Amino acid sequence: MIGKCLLQNLLDKSKMTKTQLSDKTGIKLNQISRYLTNESHMSLSTARKISKVLNCKIDDLYEWKI
Repeated sequence: MIGKCLLQNLLDKSKMTKTQLSDKTGIKLNQISRYLTNESHMSLSTARKISKVLNCKIDDLYEWKI
């Protein structure tokens, strides 16, 4: 089960803003904000795109409750 989104932690670690992430991925800023507040979950293709930019694994984007 998908838990809390860890995107903000990864952005902080990468010293990147959500605006910069939006520019680099082509994902709208308001959608990134929705991920950050857990209002929406990323699709697999979106998670892959974000993980490439942040140089992390897809699994690193969320807490996972097994």
